[in-house]
Amino acid sequence: MSGAAASEVDGLTGQPCRASSDRMPRLPSPRPILAEDASLFMQLERAVEEEFRPQMLETLQRKVVEAVAGAESGSCPTCECNGRAMSDKGGRTVSWLCRFGRVHAKPKRYRCDACAKTHRPAIEALGVEPGRICGSLARLVALLGCVVPYELGSRLALMLLGVEVSTMSVWRCVQRLGEACLRYEEALNAHHLDSLGEPAQSASAPDTVVVGVDGCALGMQVRPKRRHFKRPEERLVPLPKVEEGHFREVKTGVLLLPEERFEPSPGRRSVLRRVLVSCLGNADGIFSALWARMQELSWLGPKTMVVVVADGAHWIWNRAAEAFPLRCEILDFWHAVERAWEFGRLHFGQGSKQGDRWAHRLSRDLRDGKVEQVIKRLRRMRPRTHEAQEKLDTLIGYYESNKARMHYDEYIRLGYGIGSGAVESAHKQLVHARLRQAGMRWSEVGARRLLALRVMLLNGDWDELDRLRMVSLAA
Repeated sequence: MSGAAASEVDGLTGQPCRASSDRMPRLPSPRPILAEDASLFMQLERAVEEEFRPQMLETLQRKVVEAVAGAESGSCPTCECNGRAMSDKGGRTVSWLCRFGRVHAKPKRYRCDACAKTHRPAIEALGVEPGRICGSLARLVALLGCVVPYELGSRLALMLLGVEVSTMSVWRCVQRLGEACLRYEEALNAHHLDSLGEPAQSASAPDTVVVGVDGCALGMQVRPKRRHFKRPEERLVPLPKVEEGHFREVKTGVLLLPEERFEPSPGRRSVLRRVLVSCLGNADGIFSALWARMQELSWLGPKTMVVVVADGAHWIWNRAAEAFPLRCEILDFWHAVERAWEFGRLHFGQGSKQGDRWAHRLSRDLRDGKVEQVIKRLRRMRPRTHEAQEKLDTLIGYYESNKARMHYDEYIRLGYGIGSGAVESAHKQLVHARLRQAGMRWSEVGARRLLALRVMLLNGDWDELDRLRMVSLAA
């Protein structure tokens, strides 16, 4: 068959293909169509909630009235300052927001004529603050603000809880509960650090505790005071440039037990339990918090070996020596190898196969505990550039000053671990995921309160907030 007479044939069907000019024009994709309404079950769920929410609010309102009457059934309270009986000043109706709606009450107010101090026993017994979000709703709203930005937390409160709250209300819940959590932590640390307190020298303390410590920078607010706007257009005035020094370091510590490490899949390591502590800008504070937390957990006994894994920062080693006399210091293996890679790329060239082989051999030798041989080989190297020579001298000095912390073969045999991955991941979950999003700047008190809540959340202690009284912002 000649080429002119031949026609195109479909390879699958064997039928002649139509010429391109005969093909049908391609129709645009149809617009997807949403269902007219939610599923029937979702409609039933919402109908039940709308039906019984007013009844739950009515029942709660009745119980609140009974609780107020019970709290005020006794005699007039006495003043804590002078012991005198306080005068009954009557009461006015107050309200606060809860999960089922707004609750009202009319508690009595008592006043000391001598010192002018007031007291409302019913409000204190209920543990609420009039005019604010209270109860379990405050804890749930604070949880949203602890995980996502406050504006998004406001929208999620409506979607998840069916309660409309403002962005500022989410911020207030975080601040009030965060301050309560912060005060509790500081008081607990002071209790354990007090020389009069008895240290928990528990016989059941573990033989070994691994401690990881590191820090990361957090952007702080530039303005010393909150801005006040006189005209609406002033809200768009840009913030001043962030100069050097407007960052604080968040220091994070991780506690874990070596026997609780496991591999959920080949090459992937995890731990059954870890305990986090955090401190904003205070190197002494993070080790005080670590020591106090270990006392609280009864993890620090007279024979407990404390394994400190860090990146070589001097402030960590110095304070570890003061806090833990019985310790084993380990230089993070990956920090040690990373410095070798930096020199290798500079000496052999970026992407050099010879440099890759050199770095892989060095990392294997370090892992096998041959740090002395590695240092000798580095000293015999002769870089061709001044920059590479300076990098080599720095690398040799780094290994020389930390060689007592680089017996990695021994650490692996003992099960201590050789990497600081636990504290690195803690940084990402504790700080980066919430406080280091684009454009975020924090006041010191706001960052400390939010960090305290996130530490409690990541440690699995969020239910302890139910036993903490919320702190008024005016306090």
